[in-house]
Amino acid sequence: MNHLAFGGASIDGGAYVAVTHLARHAPHGLNTVITGFSDYGLVLFAVLMLLAWWRARRSGAGAVARALAAPAVVVAAFLLNDVLKSLFDEQRPCRTLHTVTVEVCPGLGDWSFPSNHSAIAAAAAVALLLCDRRLGRIAVPAALLMAASRVWIGAHYPHDAAVGLLVGTLVAWWLTPLAGRAAPVVDRIGATRLRPLVAAR
Repeated sequence: MNHLAFGGASIDGGAYVAVTHLARHAPHGLNTVITGFSDYGLVLFAVLMLLAWWRARRSGAGAVARALAAPAVVVAAFLLNDVLKSLFDEQRPCRTLHTVTVEVCPGLGDWSFPSNHSAIAAAAAVALLLCDRRLGRIAVPAALLMAASRVWIGAHYPHDAAVGLLVGTLVAWWLTPLAGRAAPVVDRIGATRLRPLVAAR
C-alpha cells in the first residue's frame, strides 16, 4: 500500500501551538478534567448506546434495529478511520512541532490523521441521534467536546479532529438508516425466548 507523507503543521500548526500554549497555562484541575474525558470519555457513548437500546424496546422493531446496530456502526467508522491513518503518515503534532503538551506525546509511528477518538465519538453521536433524539442531544455536544479535547491535550492538530468528526458522521449517517431495514429480523427475535432483548413487554 502506498503511503502519503502528510505534513499537518502547514495546515493549522499555528492554531495547534496556540491551543496547547493556552492549555499549559490553564488551571491544573481543568486540565485534569479535560484529560480524563479525552482518555476515558468514550465510555459515555457506550453507556448512551446501552440506554438507547433499552429505550428502543418500547418504540418498535425499527428503533431496536437501529439501536442494536449503533455499536457496529461505531466499529465501522473506526475501521475506516484507521485505514485513512495508514494512508496518511502524519506524525503527531507534538513531535513535529516539539511543543510541551498536557499529556505525554504518543510514540513515533502512532499516526495523527484523522483522530480515532473523534471518529468514534461522532459515529456514536450520529447513530444515537438517528435512533433516540433525546440521547443524541447529549451525545452530539459530547462528541464535539471529545474532538476539542484531543487538540487541547496535544494529541492532534485541529484538522485531525475535524476530519475524524466528518468520517464518523458520514459513516453513521449512511449505515444507521440501513440498519432499520433489519426490523423483520427483530420481529422474528421477538417471537422467541429472546423477546426481552427487543421488546419491553
